Amino acid sequence: MDWKAVNYYPAMVQAGRVVAILAGAFLVSVVLNRFIQGVRVYFVRRARGRDGRAVVELEKQAATIAGILRKTASVLVYSFAIVMALRELGFDVAPLIAGAGVLGLAIGFGAQNLVRDVIAGFFLLAENQIRVNDVVVINDTPGTVEEINLRTTVLRDLEGAVHVIPNGSITKLANRTQVFSYYVFNLNISYRDDTDMVLGLLREVALEVAAEEPYKSEVLEPLEILGVDQLGETSVNLKARIKTMPGKQWEVGREINRRVRPRFQAAGMDFPVKGPRKVELLTNSWTREELRAVVVDVLEEEKGKNG
Repeated sequence: MDWKAVNYYPAMVQAGRVVAILAGAFLVSVVLNRFIQGVRVYFVRRARGRDGRAVVELEKQAATIAGILRKTASVLVYSFAIVMALRELGFDVAPLIAGAGVLGLAIGFGAQNLVRDVIAGFFLLAENQIRVNDVVVINDTPGTVEEINLRTTVLRDLEGAVHVIPNGSITKLANRTQVFSYYVFNLNISYRDDTDMVLGLLREVALEVAAEEPYKSEVLEPLEILGVDQLGETSVNLKARIKTMPGKQWEVGREINRRVRPRFQAAGMDFPVKGPRKVELLTNSWTREELRAVVVDVLEEEKGKNG
């Protein structure tokens, strides 16, 4: 065989076209991604002036929708590029396209769970139920939303474990960081303590925290006193809450709890304690004479009952 007589020009042109198609698909994908990103930023800026919601809410919603659009655009662009590249290589793509249609129809009938997941994912996005970076509880599984796809939602819990949940299986969803959040205080105090004094101290500390940065920009409303929630056997339950930016309730609540504890101790608060620790505290706080008097009273009471 005369290798010099072999004409490589057609093959080189064909390979060049394939490379150009794939490179073009890459460039189109990059341009579309930047365009979607630009549209996201534009609409967030426009919405700031007329929408009363927090900017962080708009950012999360826009980031979620933009992520779905980028993935969808990339899949479509590269799928079209692969078909064009196969056609340049001499493959008959008509049967391939027809087969893909038949395969899609078969999947539609056979993979009902897949279709259910995709439809549920579409409504999750359309109804703005959850967004990326939201703190949610899905089917009793708490975590932060890391990714939302048309088929699955990805959560990461406090321990770092990743939970992949099919959208069609979501039967119960609680979003803890949408528009605003509340931190709820539950205080169990002794019957001997003044409830008004306790709530006053809590309100005072909450006002101090709300006047300082970085908490000043995170607190939306002053502390709301809900009052005496329950009268227990050994304690009184007081309840209050504070309204914060979405996702900031734990940060604000922990800081208030940190400052409240020494204030209560300084005021001589007597928090109810259960179990062996309660007996230890009582015996340490009472004198020997007081304990003897209690024992004598109990013995005399029992003696009187027995006649």
